[in-house]
Amino acid sequence: MRAFWNVAKNEETGENELRIDGPIRMEQGFWDWLFDKPDRSATALEKAIKAMKGNITVWINSNGGEVFAASVIYTALKAHKGKVTVKVDGTAISAGSVIAMSGDKILMSPTSVMMIHNPLTYAEGEVKDMQKAIDILAEVKESILNAYTKKTGLSKDIISAYMDEEKWMSADTAIELGFADGKLFEETQDDGVMNGIIKGAKLVYNSIDKEELAIKLKQFLENEKTNKEAEDQPSKEADFLMLKLNLEKSRY
Repeated sequence: MRAFWNVAKNEETGENELRIDGPIRMEQGFWDWLFDKPDRSATALEKAIKAMKGNITVWINSNGGEVFAASVIYTALKAHKGKVTVKVDGTAISAGSVIAMSGDKILMSPTSVMMIHNPLTYAEGEVKDMQKAIDILAEVKESILNAYTKKTGLSKDIISAYMDEEKWMSADTAIELGFADGKLFEETQDDGVMNGIIKGAKLVYNSIDKEELAIKLKQFLENEKTNKEAEDQPSKEADFLMLKLNLEKSRY
C-alpha cells in the first residue's frame, strides 16, 4: 500500500509542507514492514509533526480512512506551536475532513469537495455484540462532532443532522457553513483591516464641518470659473487675429 503522507520543505518559503494523499491508516502496512520501507503510518506522522518547527501547510486530497488515525493527526496538528494552514486541493472526505479541521486557516480549491458523515464499522456476533458496536459508533460520532463544532461554531444537533444525511460541500458551501475560511487563488481583504479603514473614513467624515466645507467649495468653484474666463480671453483674441489674417490673405 502506498504511503499516504509525505513531508518536505517549501523551497521558496522554507516552511514545512505536509502532503496527505490517499487512505489514512494508523499502522504501517505489513508489506511495508516486511520490506523495510519507510513508516508512513499515522503514528509515524505524529512523530514527524512533533519534530517540526515553525509554520506548517497541510495539503489534503483524501477520501478518508481510519477515524482514530485521523484523530491522532488532528491532535498533533492542533498541538503544534506554529501556524497550521490547511489547503484542500482535491477531496477532504470522511476522516480527511477531520484532519482538515486542525487548520488555523482552511482554504479550498474552487473545484475541491468536502464531505462529512457518520462513522462506519463492521461487526459480527450476537445481539449484545451488535449493541456494543452501535454504542461505540455513537461515542466515535461524538468525538468527531467536537472537531466540527470547534471549527464551525455550529451546534452539535445541526452538525449531527449533516452527518446523518452525509453532507457533501463545495468550497462555497463549506465556507458558508464555517467548515472552511476561504478559497485558494482568491485574494481577499482582511476583515480587520477593512473594518479599520471604514472606521477611519467615518471618523474623518464626521470630523468635517459641513457648512464650512460648502462655503470653501463654493469659493473654489467661483475662483476656477474666474481663472477659466481669464485663460479663455487671450485664446479668443488670438482666434480673432488669425481670422483677420486669413481674410487679408484671401484678397490676393
